[in-house]
Amino acid sequence: MTQTIHFHKYQGTGNDFILLNNIDGNYSDLSIPTVQRLCDRKFGIGADGLIKLDATSDGDFEADYYNADGTKSFCRNGARCSVMFAKSQGIFTKNKTKFTAIDGLHEAEINENLVFLKMNDVSTVKTLENLTYETNTGSPHYLRYFENLDEVDIFSWGRSIRYNETYRKEGINVNAIQEIAPNKIKVQTYERGVENETLSCGTGVTAAALSFAVKNHLNGEQIVAIETKGGKLSVRFHCNEHFTDIWLIGPAEKVFEGTIQL
Repeated sequence: MTQTIHFHKYQGTGNDFILLNNIDGNYSDLSIPTVQRLCDRKFGIGADGLIKLDATSDGDFEADYYNADGTKSFCRNGARCSVMFAKSQGIFTKNKTKFTAIDGLHEAEINENLVFLKMNDVSTVKTLENLTYETNTGSPHYLRYFENLDEVDIFSWGRSIRYNETYRKEGINVNAIQEIAPNKIKVQTYERGVENETLSCGTGVTAAALSFAVKNHLNGEQIVAIETKGGKLSVRFHCNEHFTDIWLIGPAEKVFEGTIQL
C-alpha cells in the first residue's frame, strides 16, 4: 500500500530534521525501516533525524524524536526546530510554549529567529581524568578538551570511544572541545544513532558548556558561547553544587517542504 507523506525540512545550526505534523494521527504507524528510509541521504529525504509532533494533554504538543537509525532519544537542536515548526503550523500562537518529549516536559520561547529552550537540571558533570568529562543532558555525553580541534579526526576518534568496552552496549555521544576565548568554546560531536559527525548537537554543546564550568571552577550565573561547524549557539545556566535554569539558545530555520510516497 502506498502512503503519501507531507513533510517539512528544518535545520538548527546544520543539524537537519524531517518534521511531520501528526496532531491528527496520520503518521502514527511509522516503522523503524520507514524512518531509516526517510532519513537516508541517497534514497530518501535525508536528515539526522525525524520528529513527529503528536497531540498530548501535557503541553501544546509532544516531540516524538527518532535518530536516523530509527532509535528514539531527545535532540535539543531538533526540539528547537520542533518549536519553530509547531508555531508555523498554528499548534500554539504565542511566543511561549510547553511541550513534552521522551524525557519529560519542556519550556521554550521564540525571539525572532532564535529559540530559547529550557533544559532539565543536571546533577553532576563527572571528571573521568584530566580534561575529560562525562554527563547526561538528556543524552549521555563524553567530553574531552584539546588544544587544537583541527588536529582531531572526530569521526575516527569519536567512533573509537562510542564503541569501546565501556560504552559499546548503550552508546554515548562523543565531543571534542577547544577553548578559544573567555567563556567561548568550539565543539565537534560524533553522535550515536547517526553514527557519524553532525554539524551541531544541542545536548552536546550543553554538556560542553557545563563541563567548561567544571573545568574552570565557575559558580553562579554563566553564559557560554559555542561555535560548531553548523553555526553559533549559547548556553545560559546557574551552577553551584548542581546545574539549574539551563537554557539552550540558537536558531531554527525551515529549509523546504514537500511530499514523498512510500
